[in-house]
Amino acid sequence: MSAADLARLQFAATTGIHWLFVILTMGLVPLVAVMHTRAAFTRDPAKRAVLERTTRFWGQLYVINYAVGIATGLVMEFQFGLSWSGLSKFAGNVFGAPLALETLIAFFAESTFLGMWIFGWGRLRKGVHVTLIWLVALTAYASAYWILIANGFMQHPVGYEVRDGAAYLTDFGALLTNPNALLALAHITLAALTTGGVFVAGVSAYHFVRGTTETELFRGSLRLGVAVSTVASFFVIIVGDLQFPLIRANQPAKAAAVEGGGWLQFSLDAMTVIGNTVSTVLLVAAVLLRKDRLVRWRPLAYLMTAMIPFPFIASVGGWVFREVGRQPWLVYGELTVEDALSHVSTSLFAVSCAVFIALFVALAAVNWTLIVRFVRRGPGAVQLGATEPLAEEKEEERETVTTF
Repeated sequence: MSAADLARLQFAATTGIHWLFVILTMGLVPLVAVMHTRAAFTRDPAKRAVLERTTRFWGQLYVINYAVGIATGLVMEFQFGLSWSGLSKFAGNVFGAPLALETLIAFFAESTFLGMWIFGWGRLRKGVHVTLIWLVALTAYASAYWILIANGFMQHPVGYEVRDGAAYLTDFGALLTNPNALLALAHITLAALTTGGVFVAGVSAYHFVRGTTETELFRGSLRLGVAVSTVASFFVIIVGDLQFPLIRANQPAKAAAVEGGGWLQFSLDAMTVIGNTVSTVLLVAAVLLRKDRLVRWRPLAYLMTAMIPFPFIASVGGWVFREVGRQPWLVYGELTVEDALSHVSTSLFAVSCAVFIALFVALAAVNWTLIVRFVRRGPGAVQLGATEPLAEEKEEERETVTTF
């Protein structure tokens, strides 16, 4: 393999694995925020206790995925300078700011809010505590926006001019409203919500199959997961279709490759077939939620659990279609892969490729081992939020009990 092939393989593998963390993080955090909001503002003490346990259970799984995934994100940043110095030289003046903002939001703002939420159980007033998890969700999607602004410029460069072999920003508004980035953000948002909803529904169905005693907890989780993923999976298909006119207009070579039956069609078909299948199963599951038919019919409950990996596979297929389809351009129409490559020996690329991929695979294995372990243990093993509530909240709970 050439140096360019090795650099592309390294970036593709590490980005693809990192994306598996990201899509679950983006899909799970809004659901945890909804659960926490319901728990905080429910007046019935018994229902509140169940909702708090629900929030803590799913919140712990979210925290595990976020904590391990953040390590992969840190490594990603170094590859621009190590492997693609030509990209930084040509386009750094344009997408340097979006990348910097993404880093600041993801590694500072989002992490800070999440840390305060984790350690705020029993220490912060409920309104403040709930606000923190919504801020975590907001910053997660803001981070996605900025990274897609940078990626959107590589897909369809706008708002710039080239001087002395480098791109310079001339229209910041055009960069921020690049249709390629905005449609991709909408598509990814819906795909993430589908992934998070299927994950919650699948894990809940797994516990019902096992004969859980936490029926109220997992019944509510199952309903929320199915409801969110059913709606999101329907609209993700629609938004995905909206991108094709844009591709034909801005990336005619990618459109021609797909329409001509090139191998790129396979990744698109994988995403489309899996997406339609998941959407159909979810629609059936939504109908069968009434009177607990979904969990009573064990084959469908097993299917809900087995369906957990499929949104991840579909999203990787979509990512391959988006990124590989613009080859040989790194910045479409302006900078080729060969011109963007750093002047590093093939042997060094081979070593770094092997090390990076091995590291990322190991992190992914650790992540899913921990998630599966805590899923199997269930809510009883949750350590998140295992603190005493505030004195004010104790008094409020006593007043509520007296009122009822």
